[in-house]
Amino acid sequence: MSFPTVVHPQTAGAIGAAGMALLVIAIRLRAAKKPTSARKIVIPPLAMTTGFSMFVFPQTHIPLMYALTALMFGFLFSYPLIRTSKFERIEDQIYLKRSKAFPLILLSLLAVRIGLRGYVEQYMTLPQTGAVFFILAYGMVVPWRIAMYRKYRELQNGNEKAR
Repeated sequence: MSFPTVVHPQTAGAIGAAGMALLVIAIRLRAAKKPTSARKIVIPPLAMTTGFSMFVFPQTHIPLMYALTALMFGFLFSYPLIRTSKFERIEDQIYLKRSKAFPLILLSLLAVRIGLRGYVEQYMTLPQTGAVFFILAYGMVVPWRIAMYRKYRELQNGNEKAR
């Protein structure tokens, strides 16, 4: 019995996305055991910004309306992440409060993204699809991290409303 040695690019992308989602879940669950800081909240979206360099290459160029639509969906998908990200003060440290819903939300978002990807890939090239989903992810991460940063600062300044 032999197995195929070549994996279709779309399948590889879906497997990669699932792997990344599981990695994010594991990292977030571990992070809840350690105090957080403004730096830990702000660095991921800043580092992710370097991904926009992909648009230097013509193969990744997409119509502006596609980019705006992806950004809008990203903002929409950030809402459950914002709602489930809470902080708590333990002694003089601030911790990200574990949410039982967080892994389920991330897995649900992954399933929606994989479903959307299958649909979107019918209408554009693989590099363009990657560009659209990068913008979607960026549009999801930035508002989430901004909201986290605001909640963190409120709790750091002694305002208990951030809980």
